[in-house]
Amino acid sequence: MAKKLKPAPNYKPLEPSELTWTCDPEIFEFESTKNLEPVEGIIGQERALKALRLGVDLYAPGYNIFVTGLSGTGKATTIKKILERISPNCPTLYDYAYVNNFSEPDMPRLLVFPAGVAQSFANEMNSMIDFLIEKIPVVLEDEAYAVRRKNIMDSYAEEEKKLMLEFENEIKKDNFSLGQVQMGQFYRPEIFPIINGKPVPIQQLAELVNANVISPEDAEKVFEKYQEYTIQLQELFKKGLQLSREYQEKLTKLEQEAVNNLVTGVISDIKERFNYPKVHEYLDEVKESILNNLDDFKAAGRSDQQSQVPQQVPPTLAEIRDPFRVYQVNVILDNSATKECPVIIETTPTYSNIFGSIERVYEGGGAWYSDFMNIKAGSILRANGGYLVLNAFDALTEPGVWKALKRVLMFRKLEIHDYIGQYLLYTTNIKPEPIEINTKIIFIGSDEIYYILSEYEEDFKKIFKVRADFDYEMKNTPKALNDLAGLVRKLCEEENLLHFDRKAIAKLAEFSARYAGSKNKLTARFAVVADIVREANFWAKDSGAEIVTGDHVKIAYDNYVYRHNMLEEKINERIKDGTLIIDISGEKVGEINGLAVYSINDYTFGKPSKITATVSAGSSGIISIEREARLSGKIYDKGVLVITGLLKEKFGQDFPLSFTASICFEQSYGGIDGDSASSTEVYALISALSGIPIKQGIAVTGSVNQKGVIQPIGGVNEKIEGFFKVCKLSGLDGNQGVIIPKRNLKDLMLDEEVVEAVKNNKFKIWAIDTIDEGVEILTGYKAGKYENGKWERGTVYEKVYERLKELYEISRNNGVKKKSKSSKQVGFVVKKKK
Repeated sequence: MAKKLKPAPNYKPLEPSELTWTCDPEIFEFESTKNLEPVEGIIGQERALKALRLGVDLYAPGYNIFVTGLSGTGKATTIKKILERISPNCPTLYDYAYVNNFSEPDMPRLLVFPAGVAQSFANEMNSMIDFLIEKIPVVLEDEAYAVRRKNIMDSYAEEEKKLMLEFENEIKKDNFSLGQVQMGQFYRPEIFPIINGKPVPIQQLAELVNANVISPEDAEKVFEKYQEYTIQLQELFKKGLQLSREYQEKLTKLEQEAVNNLVTGVISDIKERFNYPKVHEYLDEVKESILNNLDDFKAAGRSDQQSQVPQQVPPTLAEIRDPFRVYQVNVILDNSATKECPVIIETTPTYSNIFGSIERVYEGGGAWYSDFMNIKAGSILRANGGYLVLNAFDALTEPGVWKALKRVLMFRKLEIHDYIGQYLLYTTNIKPEPIEINTKIIFIGSDEIYYILSEYEEDFKKIFKVRADFDYEMKNTPKALNDLAGLVRKLCEEENLLHFDRKAIAKLAEFSARYAGSKNKLTARFAVVADIVREANFWAKDSGAEIVTGDHVKIAYDNYVYRHNMLEEKINERIKDGTLIIDISGEKVGEINGLAVYSINDYTFGKPSKITATVSAGSSGIISIEREARLSGKIYDKGVLVITGLLKEKFGQDFPLSFTASICFEQSYGGIDGDSASSTEVYALISALSGIPIKQGIAVTGSVNQKGVIQPIGGVNEKIEGFFKVCKLSGLDGNQGVIIPKRNLKDLMLDEEVVEAVKNNKFKIWAIDTIDEGVEILTGYKAGKYENGKWERGTVYEKVYERLKELYEISRNNGVKKKSKSSKQVGFVVKKKK
């Protein structure tokens, strides 16, 4: 068969210079990072920075920011540094305080002050109350006040005495007198009838009738008169109470007049120092409350004395509650020390932490108490006028947070209440006055969360109008390389690391390009590079070096790989001992080595997998065993369907394709996805159909379209290195290699060992554009062209065409035989004529 087939043209493998990008240390003008200026912030993110600048500077409803694309640790810290670098224009900051609402205590009043003023106001209020506690009793002990008070009291006593005397004189006319009856420890006035010159309790009247002291008729008259005077006595009591109230009001008014000048003076002084309308309204209420509660101030001195006496029974919280608490000021946000735009990073975005809370105090007996002094601010208020940075996933999964956050951002008002309190019983349920909120929310989340919210959350786009998408890579330019060096200088300074020489920076740049997966790119995820910087510093210090060199960076990277590649080594051991069947020499029909990529956390490695194809007569087409076993993903399934389209395009122009083929990833027991093995499966099928063997020392990766064009894939470096390691285990013989898509050339950043093997002609790498090129490299024979309705003779495709035609004839002949036996067997239905 070999003599009849035309040999394939010679395909030149890639040169070592094409396999990687090497950073020339001489492009750097510095000897070490010690000679550099540190670079602040991040690099290569112009698009994201423009979006952030728009979001932070445009103070309009809904211009909050959703940051995507950031990875690694310290996302929120990175955003904070960016904001500091942007230096946004910050609006005027304020202090916020809650005070008692004397007319509606359940609705505390909000006072807003310029930054740094609220605490001064709170201190002034405390000083004022202390001053009044001391001075009010002194004013009320003044001699002139005492004389006026005595005159009022004497006048009241005289009026009360006059009322009683008039009543007594009236009842005397009917032989009654006014006395007192003891009721336990108390005495109450009582009317007594006088019989035989002695006052007698009305209850003894019946006894006197029985003793014939008084006749029943006279007793009846006495009792009726008693009831009449009792009613008059009750009316007299009412007059007495009214009189008492009138005189008490006179005394209260006298007290208020006595201390009015004192209270007015101190409050006027505070008004002058805090000249804000709402504060003046509040102070007017305070003045009225003080004048109406002078007893608390008078009792304050006595309470101090009594507090020194030991109490037998502990008082309840309600008994010891400070009567002057209502005059305190609860400063929930003090911006006196805030000199720049506040940037708050909320690492634990619970409801209370973000929106604030109302603390509860246990009063005993199962009762809880809260008032305006129990209101606590959350991070959204502390960031008012600035920025609150939240992890989107955490905020969305915390109970109640997303719903409340939407409400605040939509209406720009914050209502503080206790989230837990909605489900518990309270003796008080306060509703503080809402606060105007001007906080910019910065969400940090994944692309998936952003798209889910955009699709399913109606109000999301109204409140997050700015998306700052951070790129995961940047162009590999001289400026980017020098910026990378500047970032290393900054990290060395911040963490007290050894400085890096230019060769170490060059190695870091190569690592950055490899992580980005392209010669023309560098990774923008500096957190990954920073870990290598720290580990290189460790190995440099461990060896006693005074500066980090390229060798130390190489050691750091190698150790990073060693810490993570145990699974890779285990798999390679199983390949070496034959447990996993991988052939790396010889030729076989319908068998080929495909390349897959495995990811374990941040470590990615390649592994070869044997792919087999079998062909038989039938009409089932291409059967993917992975798909039938439900081990494949949608993209893989699409790749299999593309193969069907490719075969029809090439070989199905003269007759319908009718065959059954099965494709399998041998010894694969987990899920598989992606279409990077589609070209590999095509080669296995072509080999099975043509009967021409494939060189087992060559592994293949690459996606293919229906026209036979090889498309780029991901993980090309890991795939090549994975097969190289397997070949190395059994010994490199110069016939092994890998076929990759030509469009992946720019992505090659291969390990030095692979490049060295290629240089020594121990390993080969081919880059191809079409499926035909791959067929010729793998079989050694010409693929063939379709001209004038025929395939070129002595080619692989001619063999495929002939086999497909043969299978078609078999299928057609079998179909005729079946039809002759029963039309129903091939799907025909015979209808009877009516």
